[in-house]
Amino acid sequence: MSTTSSTNPDTRPPAAPEPEGAAEAGQRSVRLIRNEATTEIPVHLLFRDDLDPAPVAARPAVAGRRPGTGERPRTRRPTAARARPVPGVDPELAERPARVLPGAAGVAAGACGAAGCAVTSWWAGAVPPLASEALGLPAYTGSGLGPAQWAAYAAAGALALFGFGGLARGRTGRAWVLGLFGRYRGTVRRTGLMWVNPLLLRRRVDVRLRHWRSEPMPAADGNGVDLRAVTLVVWRVRDTARATLGVEDHETYLRECVEAALARVPVEPLGTVRSAADVAGETLTRLVAADTAPVGLEVFSVRPVRVEYAPEVAAEMHRRRIAALDAAQRASVLMSVVDSVEDTVTRLTMRGLVELDDHERKVLVKDLTVAFCAGRGETGA
Repeated sequence: MSTTSSTNPDTRPPAAPEPEGAAEAGQRSVRLIRNEATTEIPVHLLFRDDLDPAPVAARPAVAGRRPGTGERPRTRRPTAARARPVPGVDPELAERPARVLPGAAGVAAGACGAAGCAVTSWWAGAVPPLASEALGLPAYTGSGLGPAQWAAYAAAGALALFGFGGLARGRTGRAWVLGLFGRYRGTVRRTGLMWVNPLLLRRRVDVRLRHWRSEPMPAADGNGVDLRAVTLVVWRVRDTARATLGVEDHETYLRECVEAALARVPVEPLGTVRSAADVAGETLTRLVAADTAPVGLEVFSVRPVRVEYAPEVAAEMHRRRIAALDAAQRASVLMSVVDSVEDTVTRLTMRGLVELDDHERKVLVKDLTVAFCAGRGETGA
């Protein structure tokens, strides 16, 4: 039959001749293909003629990346650096916007409450006839103040108080920290007329860029001499929740941080070494910014604007400075006199105006030195 002949394996078309060495390859172990990104894959899985291959246990295709493949390494997403925890400050405390409504909602609610009170008064007959005619209301004697009228009064009055009592005006550079029963409920940084829940406690915070000129604080120079430094701090409140609720008073905390930084950084009196003063200012800024960042303060600069010696050492250091300046001035004058004498003697000798032996040269040098020193003393040089 035709069906049997079609299925007979002897009637299949001749297969393509196998390449040389295929028999030997079949006797060897199965070849494997190795790749940096995959595991070992048998060759017979890639080149097979079976229509119904035997099931093969699945293995993970990707095992990992090896260095040196030329591929771009995977980079992790940068995570925000967490602020250093401070004792007594809730690490989860962070500023978030509070829920407020436009001021029109509060005005509308207050107006509705006031209108309800007026209608309730007319209903109770408490509105005089002349007032009813002026308001365009029909004359109504009313049924008196009963439980229903008092309930309507209470509801309308509460609505009016709740509507008008929640109106607030936001200003640029100011924020409100809201709290309810000791719990932080959000921060309001909006401007203009708005409605805030009147049950919430409001704390006003100044978020503008501010500068603070400190009082004279104790400091020391590189040699340990006591100084008094006045610093100018430029700062602002970055996180209102931590600045208000994290510490008792963030301005006092900032002052204490500046004083602690001055105790660690040596400063120099202004006017002596300017570069040292700049380095001290940069160091102070870095230290104070690191100390105040966990409580929501952002410090831009801490610069010493006046550095003086402490009263107990001011007189002695003043005498030392004067003595040092006097010695430097004397050395400068002496060097100038010596240069002038040398130049004069050299010119006289080189031009042949005088012929001097060693003794005469010493006498001439001595006389010229006395003359030049006396002349500079008279002129005040």
